[in-house]
Amino acid sequence: MARRRKTSPGPYLIDLELLRDCAPDVSRFPYSLPAFRKLSRLAFHPKVTFLVGENGSGKSTLLEAVAVGCGLNPEGGSRNFNFATRASHSALHESMRLARTAAAPADSYFLRAESFYNVATEIERLDREPGAGPALIGAYGGTSLHEQSHGESFFALFKNRFGAHGLYLMDEPEAALSPSRQLQFLALLHEYLALGGQFVIATHSPIILAYPDATIYQLDADGIREVAYTSTEHYLVTRAFLNNPQLALRTLLQSDEGAT
Repeated sequence: MARRRKTSPGPYLIDLELLRDCAPDVSRFPYSLPAFRKLSRLAFHPKVTFLVGENGSGKSTLLEAVAVGCGLNPEGGSRNFNFATRASHSALHESMRLARTAAAPADSYFLRAESFYNVATEIERLDREPGAGPALIGAYGGTSLHEQSHGESFFALFKNRFGAHGLYLMDEPEAALSPSRQLQFLALLHEYLALGGQFVIATHSPIILAYPDATIYQLDADGIREVAYTSTEHYLVTRAFLNNPQLALRTLLQSDEGAT
């Protein structure tokens, strides 16, 4: 897939500031999460910012707030998507200030793995409306996202919908991708960055996290801090397992048997 290289006008996001005085109740979710209790300012890498952490640590909540702050639908999609299946997003964006550069992205998109089905359904609904103009699905490769596997539809989005000078927020893009597809995702990511893109990605994938020109933020009981790739639990656990899967399984399963 050949793309013409252009000089990057980005980055687009500089940092975020949590305005604690504007929070409705800091004792309640999401402000009560350890990751947000001490958060004041978080700088974005000019190319890729990774958010990592255990389930429930707040990384998806933080990414969602950034997406809403950028004018994107909390369920996913571009600025032109305004559907709502269920209003479940937090109010974190209301007490968050995003610092941006003078450069405006040519495109913005929020991928949320858990609600991508809703985005695909909305695309089909909009394309059925009379006089709606060119079919939206054309920007996704031309084939209904519901008529592809979950992984194929994700990759159709990455490959066809994204473009030059874009700001892309992605929540667990690896959710439907095989390891080989995750490697292909890295190649596409590198292409889009060369075209002036900026990404903020919440992920559990040690493959995707390996992208070198990035900042990794760990969200845990101690708050939010920058970590090296080889210090992430994702890298350490995966490496330990692959180095000796028999030992890892024996230890794990024996532990489970003792618990029963």
